[in-house]
Amino acid sequence: MSNGGSSFTFTRSQPQMPGAFIIQPPKRKYWLHALLFLLTILTTLIIGARLQDNFTNGRPNFIADAAFFPLRWIWQDPRRLLSGIPFSATLLGILMAHEMGHFAYSVRHGVYATLPFFIPAPTPIGTMGAFIQIKSAFRSRAALFDIGIAGPIAGFIVAVPMAVIGLMLSRPMPVDLDPKVMQLGQPLIFSILHWAMEQFSVGAVSQLPLSAVFFHPVAIAAWVGMLATAFNLLPGGQLDGGHIVYAARPLAHNTVTKLAMLALVPLAIFYWAGWLIWVVGLRITLRHPAVPAWPDLHMPRRYLTMLAILIFVLTFIPEPFPDGGLYDVIKSLLQ
Repeated sequence: MSNGGSSFTFTRSQPQMPGAFIIQPPKRKYWLHALLFLLTILTTLIIGARLQDNFTNGRPNFIADAAFFPLRWIWQDPRRLLSGIPFSATLLGILMAHEMGHFAYSVRHGVYATLPFFIPAPTPIGTMGAFIQIKSAFRSRAALFDIGIAGPIAGFIVAVPMAVIGLMLSRPMPVDLDPKVMQLGQPLIFSILHWAMEQFSVGAVSQLPLSAVFFHPVAIAAWVGMLATAFNLLPGGQLDGGHIVYAARPLAHNTVTKLAMLALVPLAIFYWAGWLIWVVGLRITLRHPAVPAWPDLHMPRRYLTMLAILIFVLTFIPEPFPDGGLYDVIKSLLQ
């Protein structure tokens, strides 16, 4: 994910002629990027260790209790962190690929961007994601398009093989677990990969329905990466999908964003209440920073727009979590 802004320092050039200036980019805070990344490694290792322990002992992946971020459990035996490496490495690898896709094309187009900021947090996945900041203007619609689409493509390319590995490491659902408690909404890409594994009899779960698969932590990390890709490709605001829409059709950006907000409302009511957060986010970032209207995008980039749509369809999950929509929440409160 990337966001915009302007933060260049203008320094008078000496001994140049009067009126000449040198534009100096801001100094990079390498220490801050490194610190946040190391803390995010730690928080995702903690969650990964708990997920691995739950997987090994046939317990639900996410246990809804006060110890969902088990610091005390890790403190009792720090060696447990080693078992969290598969989850942490997979999740951070997908997030890093996504953000470095943005960064690499920012450099290519001469747009100043920060290195990725990772956000450590005591959440069920150990992080709140990552982002880069764009601190100079986009020079063209092509630059905006390339920077916007590079992240989702890079993250998706890493997430797909990790999903296959995660499914191969998974096992049948323990008989004493309620599938309804375990079930996460599955993106279309998981169903396709599972079908392909079934055709070639790859993995112990290839002959089981996906709903009967007990996900390995690597598969959970890949699932999170797919969901993050879908979130970023929502076609509106200043998300990656919004950048792609603006680059392709600047005048349509406002309308497409409002249509995306409108489409998310029934999803929030009947499927997952969390979609309301994204409705608010799209509304806040409705106005996109101006980008030069010319030159127009060339045809190869317009074809890539179809690829972005395909990735969005493959990763989008109407009901990612079994919490229910606003209708179910209100109904349960009234009972």
